[in-house]
Amino acid sequence: MAKVEIYTTFLCGYCSNAKNLLNKKGIDYIEIDVSYNFEERKKMEDRAAGKNTVPQIFINGNSIGGFDELVELDKLSLLEDLNTNFLEK
Repeated sequence: MAKVEIYTTFLCGYCSNAKNLLNKKGIDYIEIDVSYNFEERKKMEDRAAGKNTVPQIFINGNSIGGFDELVELDKLSLLEDLNTNFLEK
């Protein structure tokens, strides 16, 4: 099973949409709220090659980007593969 992490902030519409899509697909994820946690936000930016917008989504430690990229994976039917070998290291 893939490890999915999503960095979010309070009242972020794209974050809510990303979590709703993951929930709809039955994909478990770890949410890291960086609204007031500057240490975690810095960690997110480092992991995402300097990107500072949310959501930032990681699958098995690999940055996939944000909500738009998650939707693209869904359109390509790749989210269904998250319970198997998707983006394995």
